[in-house]
Amino acid sequence: MKFLKNNICSIMMMALVFSVAMIGDASAQAGLGQSGSVFQVAGNKLLQLFNDSKMILFIIGGFGLIALAFQAIFGKVKWAWFAALAFGLAVIAAAGAVIKYASNTDGNTSSFNDSLH
Repeated sequence: MKFLKNNICSIMMMALVFSVAMIGDASAQAGLGQSGSVFQVAGNKLLQLFNDSKMILFIIGGFGLIALAFQAIFGKVKWAWFAALAFGLAVIAAAGAVIKYASNTDGNTSSFNDSLH
């Protein structure tokens, strides 16, 4: 909590700069006659960013899993750390499918009826 109090201005400024930079590209692409609105172009850019960052996280996480496995075998770290990293990578791998299902971007109708649609 102390970190947020001390760095709230920096966090807000980075969020503002990021959103302004992204919306500028999205509006430029939407203005050039491409299909979709500004929000669709921004959504596509976010999806591309998520997929690219997920690949980087998997590469770094794979090296981390190997290092933690060797350290856990020789008793330097707990096996719970290895399991936590493996579970975290599994959550990242499933996040895209969960978001796609929850947002219903494929246009599929499902038997799961809730009040969010």
